[in-house]
Amino acid sequence: MLTIYGVYRSRASRNYWMAEELGIPFQSVPVIQASRLENPLSPEAPINTITPEFLAVNPMGMIPAVKDGDLVMHESLAINLYLARKYGGPLSGKTVEEEGLLGMWTMWAATEVEPYSVALVRIYDRSQENTDAGKAGIAVACRSLKRPLDVLEKHLTGQDYLLGDRFTVADLNLAEVLRYAQTEQALFDSHPNLKTWIERCQSRDAYKAMQATRGKEPV
Repeated sequence: MLTIYGVYRSRASRNYWMAEELGIPFQSVPVIQASRLENPLSPEAPINTITPEFLAVNPMGMIPAVKDGDLVMHESLAINLYLARKYGGPLSGKTVEEEGLLGMWTMWAATEVEPYSVALVRIYDRSQENTDAGKAGIAVACRSLKRPLDVLEKHLTGQDYLLGDRFTVADLNLAEVLRYAQTEQALFDSHPNLKTWIERCQSRDAYKAMQATRGKEPV
């Protein structure tokens, strides 16, 4: 059975959504970020990212991580590419060319989008959005996202998903990266194809199931 280490309120959400999409059994080990705990090394502290038992799984001390049989993997986006390849179905590539595109869009999400979407979510997590520094940071992130979102808007013209007419792991990976930026509604309103696409992705039953569990976790 697949074991996913990480709380739903983390990048592990991507892997939980993927497992739901694939309909595969999995065990959740709710490892919490050490930064969210006052004393993460306390004997009473829940398992967290600097707990020795988790560091034995991922010495980098980052969530998520997964175990699938003897295989241990880190990096949420790579984990999803692996799961798509292993379990097949419509979320995976049907050809070598499609596999290449799945990897391309996933790497694009990580390099061209996530640095700025994460910058946004950190500002809000720290309740800085109404400070001068926070407003400046939001403006910089939105400016930085304009070019990649313009590219994505054009690519989605006349098609429902990144590879055309079907939802794939690339859509899931990119949608989860972009979810961090959804506080900035104007970004999406100015890119109607993108807005319709992410709403379509987030209307899926597997996404709703992931979010239902995520909503039960403490903020």
